[in-house]
Amino acid sequence: MNLIVGVSDMKVSSDMEATLVTYSLGSCIGIAVYDSVARVGGLLHYMLPESSLDPIKAKKNPHMFADTGIPSLFKAAYKLGAKKQRLKVIVIGGSQILDQKGFFNIGKRNETAARKMFHKNNVIMSYKDVGGVVNRTVKLVINNGDTWIKVSGKGEKKI
Repeated sequence: MNLIVGVSDMKVSSDMEATLVTYSLGSCIGIAVYDSVARVGGLLHYMLPESSLDPIKAKKNPHMFADTGIPSLFKAAYKLGAKKQRLKVIVIGGSQILDQKGFFNIGKRNETAARKMFHKNNVIMSYKDVGGVVNRTVKLVINNGDTWIKVSGKGEKKI
């Protein structure tokens, strides 16, 4: 059963029948986490790097921003039994889809926000596919942790 993670959304699951999916990551970032011992996975799809851009929206929906969404993702995974030292962490997205000239650099700023948070909290990325001018879709299979990325124009691959 596919559990769809929309824009500014997050889902965490230990349901062996579940596959978490987020579609069309452009400048947004998708972060997938998976603990193979606890068999817990989560997927976050955030839009913007910093909640200080709009504190009211951040309070309503912390998953919209890197600095509030990433901690929320990890805490939710921990509640289901995941351990930080066992997590496979995958970062996808951060393209320049609507900002071809790089004026706002939202994709790059989103990726930088994740890297800074990970560095500060001693989290190691297992894999990343960021930048460029393509959309990406991510699937995380809870049963076994298989992660698939579909890149527009390049097809789907298992990572």
